[in-house]
Amino acid sequence: MIEARGLTKRFGDKLAVDQLTFTVEPGRITGFLGPNGAGKTTTMRLILGLDRPTGGSVTVHGKQFSGLAYPMHEVGALLDAKAVHGGRSAYNHLLCLAQTNGLPRTRVSEVLDLVGLAEVASKRSRGFSLGMGQRLGIAAALLGDPGILMFDEPVNGLDPEGILWIRNLMKSLAAQGRTIFVSSHLMSEMENTAGGITMPGADGTIVVQGMPVNQIGDLAFEHRIRLHELAPAQASLEEAFMELTVDSVEFRAHTPGQPGDQAAGDSGRAHPAKAA
Repeated sequence: MIEARGLTKRFGDKLAVDQLTFTVEPGRITGFLGPNGAGKTTTMRLILGLDRPTGGSVTVHGKQFSGLAYPMHEVGALLDAKAVHGGRSAYNHLLCLAQTNGLPRTRVSEVLDLVGLAEVASKRSRGFSLGMGQRLGIAAALLGDPGILMFDEPVNGLDPEGILWIRNLMKSLAAQGRTIFVSSHLMSEMENTAGGITMPGADGTIVVQGMPVNQIGDLAFEHRIRLHELAPAQASLEEAFMELTVDSVEFRAHTPGQPGDQAAGDSGRAHPAKAA
């Protein structure tokens, strides 16, 4: 289980995370959704001890990440698929991680086979496509067979077969009782995958906490009523997301042709949109 209590992070004058309080429970996939600038990646970095909180706390199984005796056995994470030495093969990259975390060499071959990279295990990662890099990052997250898995945009760069694979993988891991925490911008994918949604706004505060996906539309409907805009309940997670974060978008472009937009120049290019 992951628990955050009043979690806050400042970078100078920038408030990236503002007193987040949430719980990520085992046995299901929790989607972590929010607009750009909502502090999703920063929150994940705080969980992993890569950044120190300005205030509040976050624990993994009741402990700070730095207090875990064998971190890779308890938490596996994919935050940046490019964080790999390009001169190393996929096999050697994972072998280095295994050897420094007391994991058997046999585990390297197991996870390479699991993510579909066994045939390119000896190739240097600098030649990998974006999708192959994502698979290698997922293999590294799975290396210690952890009870908690955190993925930041895991389907980025994957083809349809790869997306279906990671979707089914996350579902099977959750069914085993593991805690799955997934940041994504793909609403349709989260609608098909996540059992619950946690949603921070652009100011870092929580808009939705652990709510089942099928209840998000009702919350968006209530939100519109409060704004005196009566409308049918939203049918999709994407529409609900847009409604609930309408005031949290960091930058918003105008659709050409809307009232107030400037006409495109002679070259046919639209004028740059102003920040909201």
